[in-house]
Amino acid sequence: MESEQLFTRGYGRNSYNSITSASSDEELLDGAGVIMDFHTTEDDNLLDGDASPGSNYAMSNGGGGGGASISTHLLDLLEEPIPGVGTYDDFHTIDWVREKCKDRERHRKINSKKKESAWEFTKSLYDAWSGWLVVTLTGLASGALAGLIDIAADWLNDLKEGVCLSAMWFNHEQCCWGSNETTFAERDKCPQWKTWAELILGQAEGPGSYIMNYFMFTFWALSFAFLAVSLVKVFAPYACGSGIPEIKTILSGFIIRGYLGKWTLMIKTITLVLAVASGLSLGKEGPLVHVACCCGNIFSYLFPKYSKNEAKKREVLSAASAAGVSVAFGAPIGGVLFSLEEVSYYFPLKTLWRSFFAALVAAFVLRSINPFGNSRLVLFYVEYHTPWYLFELFPFILLGVFGGLWGAFFIRANIAWCRRRKSTRFGKYPVLEVITVAAITAIVAFPNPYTRQNTSELIKELFTDCGPLESSQLCQYRSQMNGSQAYPQGADATTTPGVYSAMWQLSLALVFKIIMTIFTFGLKVPSGLFIPSMAIGAIAGRIVGIAVEQLAYYHHDWFLFREWCEVGADCITPGLYAMVGAAACLGGVTRMTVSLVVIVFELTGGLEYIVPLMAAVMTSKWVGDAFGREGIYEAHIRLNGYPFLDAKEEFTHTTLAREVMRPRRSDPPLAVLTQDDMTLAELQAIISETNYNGFPVIVSKESQRLVGFALRRDITIAIENTRRKQEGIMLNSRIYFTQHAPTLPADSPRPLKLRSILDMSPFTVTDHTPMEIVVDIFRKLGLRQCLVTHNGRLLGVITKKDILRHMAQMANQDPESIMFN
Repeated sequence: MESEQLFTRGYGRNSYNSITSASSDEELLDGAGVIMDFHTTEDDNLLDGDASPGSNYAMSNGGGGGGASISTHLLDLLEEPIPGVGTYDDFHTIDWVREKCKDRERHRKINSKKKESAWEFTKSLYDAWSGWLVVTLTGLASGALAGLIDIAADWLNDLKEGVCLSAMWFNHEQCCWGSNETTFAERDKCPQWKTWAELILGQAEGPGSYIMNYFMFTFWALSFAFLAVSLVKVFAPYACGSGIPEIKTILSGFIIRGYLGKWTLMIKTITLVLAVASGLSLGKEGPLVHVACCCGNIFSYLFPKYSKNEAKKREVLSAASAAGVSVAFGAPIGGVLFSLEEVSYYFPLKTLWRSFFAALVAAFVLRSINPFGNSRLVLFYVEYHTPWYLFELFPFILLGVFGGLWGAFFIRANIAWCRRRKSTRFGKYPVLEVITVAAITAIVAFPNPYTRQNTSELIKELFTDCGPLESSQLCQYRSQMNGSQAYPQGADATTTPGVYSAMWQLSLALVFKIIMTIFTFGLKVPSGLFIPSMAIGAIAGRIVGIAVEQLAYYHHDWFLFREWCEVGADCITPGLYAMVGAAACLGGVTRMTVSLVVIVFELTGGLEYIVPLMAAVMTSKWVGDAFGREGIYEAHIRLNGYPFLDAKEEFTHTTLAREVMRPRRSDPPLAVLTQDDMTLAELQAIISETNYNGFPVIVSKESQRLVGFALRRDITIAIENTRRKQEGIMLNSRIYFTQHAPTLPADSPRPLKLRSILDMSPFTVTDHTPMEIVVDIFRKLGLRQCLVTHNGRLLGVITKKDILRHMAQMANQDPESIMFN
């Protein structure tokens, strides 16, 4: 079966009334009305009559009175399905098997009707094209929002330093485009752009102007950070963080209502701009995936095919995450591979095509908006024109080792800090924490030009190759290296004080970024990790690149350099080292491989550099995996206790199903329902006294032979619905799950038939089934629960949470600490 996902035992003690009170059709995603097409070979397990899927749920009146002759079939077929049956509560897991069955029945129904009339044929065409339509709309919205976020963040970021008097809406670069008074050395200075010191004090130089600019920089940074965290706290708490751990969990089948809603989208878009502009050590690339998935979720409600089927909706969300990465990095193919490798749990071939199309549309829209004015989709697009040489693989692999070590250190440090935030009083004051981190960041960042500027601009400067048009401090030695004297005698002839100064500032920036990123990721503002990780790697890579370049320059006669480096020629490209370092550090943190190499390749447009990238990224992954196999997103999933079974994780223990199932020997007996000898009062007592999400149905307490499985939510909704529509249902009414009503005394109240909500083919394993097979079944079929039998008799049940607890115990962790709260 093409399906996947989980089961969660009650996250809260749901009372009878609390479950049935959720009446909003939109909230319930009204996926009701489709009888599950589950069959068994036994005669008594056939579905009611010939009720076809999509037809009505059956309830029977077997009570005495005048209608005794038709008592069994009086209410077998109601006029409409039971509203709410087949839907899910918040913080519960979808039943992938049931959702796939519902979709197949809907498809069969449309195909059988399409030849009846032109209208039905048109409806079938609309249904077939709705998938392409929803990903097109998602791509358009994602591209437009990404362009808006890029433009607004650039403008607000420059607002910290000054303002354009001629046109307030221009950022610094745009303000000076039309000026004729800029110079090569000071191309960013023009009369139209005024710093805050010039506006307030009337002077551009001197200690007074420096202090004023320092103060205004810190003031705006704190203002943006405070506004961002306040909006998140008041209007949309789900808008904080990167969003990728939660999206991975949602795509695996978990329900988090409101996480992809319209309020979250609106607040995340606004606060992402503010958070990036505040100068915090975070990026907008990760949250853009969340923004794109919000767009996909909202547009899926326009199409019943997706709004009423949670499994189909997740196909749209997979395509949306590809569109998010496409606009974040200008890498449509990398976006598709990111969705496949990193976030998606279920990725059929048609989702691959739709993801590709969504990424294409999103990239096209962003290119049309041209937010950076360079006809590129990202600020730090670069092209290198010099080849790399074989001896350079050694420093590239060293950068991979650095990336793996940084990734392992960052994951451990960040998770330790986030756990401390959860367990101490400090976590109760998110606004104070954001303000504190923003203040420290702004105060420390301003004196250093490499930390003061926007992180994307820093990466652009580090990636860029030094040429005759570059005025960066990093390129000041080039003019002498390319001079008339190929190899001067003086040691300082090639490295000017400007380069020494730049190297020191970069080293300080590296330490600053490492420390601040650990404390920033996880704050209650939108915060991505891609850009800070790339910046750390790019700084380290540029430092290594300049060091190797100087080595090759002074020691050109070494056997390493003699073969490749001609006298006076440039054979080392420091910008390439920065790019490789960026990829290595991002790989070390996220443990991405294929998608990361393709994203960076699309960033640079150079096929020639794929081998260095692959070498660095794989080294980074191997080194990181030596310290722990989890990437940062899996670590945060585990920290938050989301019920996520990672398909990449291997289960190597030799336990059996009977050792994991419940009830254990010390537990009370398993809560079960019998097929035809329970009253409504007894059923309600079991529901109110337990918090299980479902109950096995057996023939009798004596035989313990399994009949099927009924979900708690479906039972309560069916009972409430029947009570509203039928009279004569009393607390001592007999409940039955069989085809025909049991024989009852003449004065008995009307019985209640619940056969239509019974899953008559639940997944079962024997008590001797190895747990590695059970875990595999849960991962590949996306089960919510699995029943354990011995010689056909019911012994117990294994849920997804039982498996997660067991895996935690096997890893010597506290099993209760990983459960979602």
